[in-house]
Amino acid sequence: MILLLAGILCPQTLTFTESGDFNFFMTISVIKEPSLNPISTATADTLRLKDIVRSLPREVFTKNRRKAWTLLLVNVLIVGLGYWGLAIAPWFLLPPLWILIGTALTGFFVIGHDCGHRSFANRRWVNDLVGHLTMLPLIYPFHSWRIRHNHHHTHTNKLGEDNAWQPWEPELYANKSYWMQWFYRFIGSGFWWIGSIVHWAGLHFNWTKFPGKQRSQVKLSVLAVLGFAAIAFPLLIATTGIWGFVKFWLLPWLVYHFWMSTFTLVHHTAPDIPFAPPEKWDAAQAQLFGTVHCEYPRWVEFLCHDINVHIPHHISTAIPSYNLRLAHRVLKDKWGDELRECRFSWSLMKRITEQCHLYDEKNCYQSFKDYYAQR
Repeated sequence: MILLLAGILCPQTLTFTESGDFNFFMTISVIKEPSLNPISTATADTLRLKDIVRSLPREVFTKNRRKAWTLLLVNVLIVGLGYWGLAIAPWFLLPPLWILIGTALTGFFVIGHDCGHRSFANRRWVNDLVGHLTMLPLIYPFHSWRIRHNHHHTHTNKLGEDNAWQPWEPELYANKSYWMQWFYRFIGSGFWWIGSIVHWAGLHFNWTKFPGKQRSQVKLSVLAVLGFAAIAFPLLIATTGIWGFVKFWLLPWLVYHFWMSTFTLVHHTAPDIPFAPPEKWDAAQAQLFGTVHCEYPRWVEFLCHDINVHIPHHISTAIPSYNLRLAHRVLKDKWGDELRECRFSWSLMKRITEQCHLYDEKNCYQSFKDYYAQR
């Protein structure tokens, strides 16, 4: 979702099918620098996505009802304990509690994410129900997110199509107004962590942008979260005041969006990750070598259900979150030196936000600094 501005500011690049389903932002060091060669030359002509999927053991696709519901229960308990802590804790303990609750709420979203990919439960109605319930506290319409996100999986790193993250081409940037250019630089050069909020507000509430039966699905999700907000927010303010609204909802919600923005940006951004026009795009190359596996602190991985083990998730969205690490080990055994892996750190975010701005056909990315130096 970050710098999901590509989708927000250029909505004409997004297309959707009539169907309701698609198979569619601490100090740490980088584990290894990705190869400057963006595509595996040994397999570029022969590698097919379906062959990669077939190379994975059957067990990684197996849904485990006990694990799925246990993960949901764990997050519910942690969020509940966190809110209890907010109610009784002295002021100096509020920031760590906001971080804990916001991260656990990100785990809510990850469970809804599995529901959107139909990898939480076997029954669609269960996926839809749990998906809506887990995203309600985040005021996130389930179906609009599900449809757009599945589109991203179908078109990962495809110029003009990927709606999760793709850099603007220099020609597009040059033709934007001064204020639009400023806003893109603002988001791309250090304020990545608000990108998810921009994406959430700009793309997910207008059901008229969706065709056919998708429109009624999205309308249902939008009305559900607006109805929840219309009841919960006035009740919260009436019982706890404006500070209570900020304390119990707004600040944990901002922490959630920090992680959403960071995860999405890191999943799909490195200085040498290539983007290709539709006629040159290859699904296997994009999904296996164009996405990033990132290690976060273990408590973040635990609360967010290993969603940052991201390469196998792009190989197949049918893999439940609790099987992603097993799938990644299998992929790493075969393509270890070619997979992009890193550790989360502020230095990593600095590297991304200083270098990865505009599309460059030869070097993958061009920084704003280099762009203006050439003008």
